Amino acid sequence: MASLGWDQGQVYSTSVLPGEEQVDSFSETTALFFDFIQTFRLGNNYIYREQLSQNLLTKQYYIEVDINHLISFNADLANKLTTTPADYLPRFETAVKDSAKRILFSNPNTVSNLDVPDCQVTLKSSANVIQIRDLNSDYIGKLVRIPGIVIGASTLSSRATQVTAMCRSCRSIKIIPVTGGFSSIVLPRTCDSTSVSGERNDCPMDPFVIMHDKCKFVDSQVIKLQEAPDMVPVGDLPRHTILNADRWLTNRVVPGMRAVVMGIYSIFQSKSAKSTGAAAVRTPYIRIVGLSVDQHNNGRGKPHFTDAEEEEYIRMSRQPDLYETFARSLAPSIFGNMDIKKAITCLLFSGSKKILPDGMRLRGDISVLLLGDPGTAKSQLLKFTEKVAPIAVYTSGKGSSAAGLTASVIRDPSSRDFYLEGGAMVLADGGVVCIDEFDKMRDEDRVAIHEAMEQQTISIAKAGITTILNSRTSVLAAANPVFGRYDDMKSAGENIDFQTTILSRFDMIFIVKDDHNESRDMSIARHVLNVHMNRQTQDAVMGEIDLEKMKAYINYCKTKCAPRLTAAAATKLSSHFVSIRKEMKDTERDTEVRSTIPITIRQLEAIIRISESLAKMTLSPYANEQHVDEAIRLFKYSTLDAISNGGADGMTRSDIMSEVQLIEKDIQKRLPVGSQVPYAKLKDHYLRDGFSEAAFSRAMTILARRDMLALRAQGKMVLRQGF
Repeated sequence: MASLGWDQGQVYSTSVLPGEEQVDSFSETTALFFDFIQTFRLGNNYIYREQLSQNLLTKQYYIEVDINHLISFNADLANKLTTTPADYLPRFETAVKDSAKRILFSNPNTVSNLDVPDCQVTLKSSANVIQIRDLNSDYIGKLVRIPGIVIGASTLSSRATQVTAMCRSCRSIKIIPVTGGFSSIVLPRTCDSTSVSGERNDCPMDPFVIMHDKCKFVDSQVIKLQEAPDMVPVGDLPRHTILNADRWLTNRVVPGMRAVVMGIYSIFQSKSAKSTGAAAVRTPYIRIVGLSVDQHNNGRGKPHFTDAEEEEYIRMSRQPDLYETFARSLAPSIFGNMDIKKAITCLLFSGSKKILPDGMRLRGDISVLLLGDPGTAKSQLLKFTEKVAPIAVYTSGKGSSAAGLTASVIRDPSSRDFYLEGGAMVLADGGVVCIDEFDKMRDEDRVAIHEAMEQQTISIAKAGITTILNSRTSVLAAANPVFGRYDDMKSAGENIDFQTTILSRFDMIFIVKDDHNESRDMSIARHVLNVHMNRQTQDAVMGEIDLEKMKAYINYCKTKCAPRLTAAAATKLSSHFVSIRKEMKDTERDTEVRSTIPITIRQLEAIIRISESLAKMTLSPYANEQHVDEAIRLFKYSTLDAISNGGADGMTRSDIMSEVQLIEKDIQKRLPVGSQVPYAKLKDHYLRDGFSEAAFSRAMTILARRDMLALRAQGKMVLRQGF
């Protein structure tokens, strides 16, 4: 009989009536799972048998199963596993334990199950994901697959899987199994042990005490998962849910990582529900049975690219005017600002980050500051950047605190433990943070992002938690000058109310002025009206490259390419940097005013990063002299222009101010109090004398403010008034 296998002590069932053939008994289901692990193969590889063998040798007692493989092996079994996972996963784990026994021992029948380690089954699948906000009571007890971003992870705790209780009266021992997750156990109220004679012992009520040293424990961790920012409907708060991970699924994620979680949608009774007496109300949570973290970009972005996509992107990279096309496709509904759009294009691609042999890291992310008059579409550029960047967080300076940007330490209401929740800079790790109204932030909050912008880490030392979080992000900030509008007659330092420490961390600083120029105003007005009246062609509004393709291409370039400078480009760059420093030194000596925006080694690194991002855009392995030329041009147009703050006709601010003072004194001498003179005649006189138009207009404005002059007849006549 032994050859037939009847000696295994298993319960078998057979169908009595036709049509009743269904696998329901524990042993038969376990046998099917066992068969799957032992016999499933792809090609000539018995993948699960080999995977289990390797994991056992490295003392990693788990096996990862693809549900698609189980469907192809036995669709009915896979269906049962997904609809009632809490019942079928223990059977699967029993089957894995049997397989492990066969692998570890040459004669498995003589080995006790206690000597074989428990093996965990983790699942993965390519099924459609369900958003956190779509989870409802229909999914309770079923297998769900949800994406999100981890915002909190607790420290490891121990959870009992098997509780050993002893009766205080008769010393009999009872073993109570505990299901996974947050489920609690209830000790029996009475003892059912019997004496030697077969009579029931007379034990009191509630006799059991737990023997902690005899219980079995596993690692457990509570994780908080929130919807990804791009999945939240406008005007809605992001939803979050609690996850419970155990054994080999613990310590896999940290705050800021994006993950797709497979788990059993379960319920537990929270302490608050107990205290309020709402016995029937349960709080949902998810017991994790599978966890996949996106591998690219440290858990961010798209995990892989198909051959067709790669071909398309390589074809795109070979277009001769890709840089111009890409810049034009950024916010096509905004008129002009081509150099700013080119700078944002460089920011999206970013340079190459380097890790030096001594462990020092050099950032590759580019940061840009847009400083300028209201109504110059700064916020619209930020909003578009948030849409096109693969990972982006948009925030407004006024509504952002230091903890909201970096990280906050929060006390868990149930365990009273402290844990970290990542802020905007942590959540955007590997992407872009768009900070609007940068000038409205409190100084102490702005200081919090100094470290994040240069060292690309956030150090926390709060409530006994000392740690460092990654924040490898580019910063795109928009701000208004001190007086609301940019004042040409004041220096850059008087207009920009930022400390040198923060300004030196920005690679490019653009001053966006709303100049009054009739032809330009006409072009902008025509463009805006066309956008509002839908008279433009589809291409002009949509851009030459659509949004999704831009996002995917940026992701591809950042994943596949990390250019380096060529020797010739490096030589050119170093000589240029020296000449810029010398020029700055001469200017500071002549004007006897220190520059608000310093030119430091950070600015040299900024030009290197811009050159690398231009090379990365075309998937070029090296940044050559052409890339360096364009990087220097962009840098000159942005930061150097902001420093020199050039006036009309290429004159410096100090020249115009001296002219303004001369015109003021001359008008006070020339015009007696109470006299009138035509504005045009006065203007012609001073322009003939060699004064600039900008200086004359400025002088007239200042005198009008002081009530020395008044303009009459719609600005055609100038009346000299007394002081």
